[in-house]
Amino acid sequence: MNENAGYTSPTMSTNALEVALRLPVTERIELVQAIWDSVVAESAAVPFTESQRVEVERRLADAERNPQAERPWAEVRASLERLR
Repeated sequence: MNENAGYTSPTMSTNALEVALRLPVTERIELVQAIWDSVVAESAAVPFTESQRVEVERRLADAERNPQAERPWAEVRASLERLR
């Protein structure tokens, strides 16, 4: 398998992409998870834009003012699935 669905990157090694795309699907999923975990671990290195920082602060302040408005993800998901 040597198709990349037309994806190209000016900064990523073409060889790395080709090798990754030759992996079985389950291994590609594991690779993506491992890469994502590494991104999360270094997320502090990715700076927020000013508008993102303002939005995060707004949401945090809202959550602190209205803790009763929070709902567990399972509850939100169940209500969304009922809308289908």
